[in-house]
Amino acid sequence: MHFLKIANLQGMKVSFFRLDSIGEEIKEDLIRIIESGRLTRGEFTEKFEEAFKNFLGVRWVKTVNSGTTALYAALRALDVNDKYVVIPALSFMATVDAVLLAGGIPLVIDVDETYTMDVNQLEDALKRYDVKVILPVHLFGNMADMPSINWLAQKYGAYVLEDAAQAHGALLEDIKAGAWGDISAFSFYATKNVSMGEGGTVAVKNPSLVEKVKKLLDFGDTPAFNFRLSEFQCAVGLNSLRRLKENNRRRREIAQRYNKSFKGIFQLQKERGYCVYHVYSLRHPKRDLIREKLEKKGIATKVYYPYLLHELRNTPHLSTSKAKKFKKELFALPIYPSLTDEEINYVISTLLEVVQNL
Repeated sequence: MHFLKIANLQGMKVSFFRLDSIGEEIKEDLIRIIESGRLTRGEFTEKFEEAFKNFLGVRWVKTVNSGTTALYAALRALDVNDKYVVIPALSFMATVDAVLLAGGIPLVIDVDETYTMDVNQLEDALKRYDVKVILPVHLFGNMADMPSINWLAQKYGAYVLEDAAQAHGALLEDIKAGAWGDISAFSFYATKNVSMGEGGTVAVKNPSLVEKVKKLLDFGDTPAFNFRLSEFQCAVGLNSLRRLKENNRRRREIAQRYNKSFKGIFQLQKERGYCVYHVYSLRHPKRDLIREKLEKKGIATKVYYPYLLHELRNTPHLSTSKAKKFKKELFALPIYPSLTDEEINYVISTLLEVVQNL
């Protein structure tokens, strides 16, 4: 086994996440917004929505104030009240909470080695329950098996809502995450591959759903919520979107170095398509001890996720044996575009040293 030299790197600290620096272009845009006096529903909101719509290749896009809101609005448009919505066991709590807030019944199923929805169990769920919506999550920047999910949705008469909060720019068969299903939801939280600090968007592919979403988000003939973003957030998001391709390339470059170093030592996430590594995940039976040792050496890590969604909210579920195992072993390493080669070397060398001395 090859170990990188770490003698000159002792004492280094590597944070789990670091915000990219804001360039002069975005500073000029923010000043322009202030001077215009138009702080909401202005040119930057329009520019971002148009740019993101073209980026995905969908029919319609509307920005909202969070990824949770985007999921909620999409589920309301799909009319899931008292209807089953199939979701995977591994995801952030917003996935199940949005279903509950929209009046739906979350039906949790297992995941596979990609940590996304197990399509074999999905068909079992569709046979046993009257499912209105299938809600796959593209986890950690990795795509769910959308060709199979779409096929099953058509076979059993269900809608497909993609939770693409962690998958900006991910690709499968040259189709982007968020452009496979009837409708999709994105988050633009500070740590996301496209960031506004806070924010989200509903992206609609199915033309029959456009007006339904509009009625929920625009004041008019029916009661609606104010889920709008400010011009400042959209300006930040537009700048982030412009840098997405290069930033995703850098994330993949870091992930490939990690994969090469950790293959055969850790269980790695199985890629499907073009993974954009919002999170770099590893599995190991001695996860907690490893994390403790890395923390002492200045390397921050994080657990995704310490819960399964049906455990968190006590919802109906099928067997989740894989997800239960993964929950106990999964942890994440730092991965972001500004991570330096020196920091990457330190993470790799230190983790290999830690594992060798377990």
